[in-house]
Parts: sequence; C-alpha cells; structure tokens
Amino acid sequence: MLTETFNIGFNVIRPTWEIAAYESLWTRYSTTVQMAALFQRYRHALPSQVAQAEGFTIAEIERVKHETERLMPFRKYSALFYGDFEYPTRLQDAQSPIEVLYYRGNLDLLSSQSVAVIGSRKATANGIARSRKVARLLIKNGFTVMSGLAEGIDTAAHQEAIATGGKTIAVVGTALNCVYPRQNTSLHNELVRQHLVVSQVPFVQYSRQDYQQNREFFPERNKTMSALSLATVIVEASDTSGCLIQAQAAIAQGRKLFILKSCFESGFRWTRRFLALGAITIENGKELLEHLR
Repeated sequence: MLTETFNIGFNVIRPTWEIAAYESLWTRYSTTVQMAALFQRYRHALPSQVAQAEGFTIAEIERVKHETERLMPFRKYSALFYGDFEYPTRLQDAQSPIEVLYYRGNLDLLSSQSVAVIGSRKATANGIARSRKVARLLIKNGFTVMSGLAEGIDTAAHQEAIATGGKTIAVVGTALNCVYPRQNTSLHNELVRQHLVVSQVPFVQYSRQDYQQNREFFPERNKTMSALSLATVIVEASDTSGCLIQAQAAIAQGRKLFILKSCFESGFRWTRRFLALGAITIENGKELLEHLR
C-alpha cells in the first residue's frame, strides 16, 4: 500500500513521491482532460492517494520515479499541487484545471499582476515592434509580462520585459527539461535564473510520446496561461493561430481580452468574432492601461 511510504494520518508529504505518483497516472490517463476528470472524481486528493485508488503499486511508481530522475538535466525544480497554499486559485477557472504545476525560478511572480502578451510565431517586423511596445508599457506600469516562449511575438515580449528591467513569466508547452524552440535556450535559462518558467507537462509522458502527440500540450498551455493572467493581449495572429485558443479561454474564464487595432486592419475573420464575444479593441497604450485599472 502507498500508505507504507506516505503517512496520511501525520500529514507527511513527500514531494518527490507525489510527483512520481502524478507522473505514473499520466501513463494511463494521457490527456489533460482525462487527468482533470480523474482528479475531480477523487475530489483533488493527493496524487499518491489517487494512484493507490487506481491500483498502482509502489513498484510501478518507483519505476516512474527513477525514469523521471533520469530525464532531469537539472536538480532544482519544484511543483505546486492543487491543494497547496501557493497553488494559484486563478487556475481553478480553467475548464480542465491542472493538478500539478511544475516550475523553475521565482515563484513569487505568480502572485504578481500578470498580463499575457501573445501572437504569431512567424511575426512581421511591425508585429515584433508592437509586442515590444506593449511589454515595455506593461513593465513601466508595474505589471509582469507573461507569454509562451514561442518564437516571434512571445520572444519579443519576454526580451523587452527583461531589457526594460521588469519581470516576466513563461508558460511553456513542453516539459521543463526541454526547450522549444531550441534557439530560445539562452532566453529560457535567463528566465529560470531571474524570472519564472512554469509548465503543466509531465516529464515521463512527454518523453514517451512523439512530436505529434506532444503538440496537444500547446493548446492546453494557452488555456492555463489565460487562467494565470489578469488579461490577454493579442498583438498579431492569423485565422489559424493557436492564440485563438487562448482568446476563447479568456472569454470563458472571465478574463479581459484585448486585441490591437492593427489586427482588424489585417482582414482576418477572427477579430470580429471575438469582438462580438466581448473582446476589447485597443488603439494605444493609454486605452490598455485604463481598461486594466
């Protein structure tokens, strides 16, 4: 029984064991939706308790624990569990709330006033300039810039936040032991040292799946980013952009959704659709700050 190594009566929690139990559950329930439903069924019990109820043995969890340790190129990382004091209550607004949030860096940033700045990976020069302008405005007015570490708009937002002397959070769609895209490795490392990188992606399951399967973590990442932030600003995006998943999530979660006026001038259909759902068109920084306040 798992209670041989996890003492519920004395409330002794072994984080590494809980992570191993959580990673084990992912090997059976391999999507965010399935995992959320599983933990809701058990009323958000600790992973070890859920694993025990689901019939996992200590030996099975030990194997996953060792596999997780082998995947780590670093020793220092942590995780927040659903019932933790520091677990962001804002995450509970997500349609399929995550049970464990992995992180590296300054956790205090999660309690700051964060605004997500997102957009196209294949951004235009004007889009990059606008992303930097928005990030700079937010930092100078006391906000933390949140984005997804993707190339293009995301990268520009993170870089400008750092250059302006502010703080930034990356919500990534890979496990924490991976960097995507690879050209952002130095930026990722800087965020770990001075800022914050968070992920909901399990290490073992991510390593076992192929690229096509792991792509499914990115849209789930966008829903989490929306839930963690006060608002989302879309700088530039096409009709097929993954940003629209975050836009939809923001509306559903009751978050403010801002769309730069330049997006409407590009002729994409999505802009009118989200405007009808409650998105706010922003023409200048003054308007953005007025709505945020």
